[in-house]
Amino acid sequence: MTAAEYLEQLMCRAKKDPKLRQRLLDTRKEDNPLSAFCGVCRELGYPLYEMELIGAGEEFYAAIKRSTNGGGENSPLLEGEDDFYGQFFAELEAWDAGSRAR
Repeated sequence: MTAAEYLEQLMCRAKKDPKLRQRLLDTRKEDNPLSAFCGVCRELGYPLYEMELIGAGEEFYAAIKRSTNGGGENSPLLEGEDDFYGQFFAELEAWDAGSRAR
């Protein structure tokens, strides 16, 4: 499985389990939030490591750039598309806020 697939599975679990969701959100308060997040992931059976997570986003972004306009300097700028970690938390926080409003 890829890092993106692990994150997708983890997101599904977190949406169903408020305690897990809060535990993941709390990792952002740690001195090294990425390491804390990956540690929780591994405890839950998702073998995610910091560099793997960072690299997965960068590889994804590079593949998109290569697929547009030949991948040269004229390729569109896709801000944030390479940050799976940041995207995960943006979605989780939005979902958490929406579930609290219900």
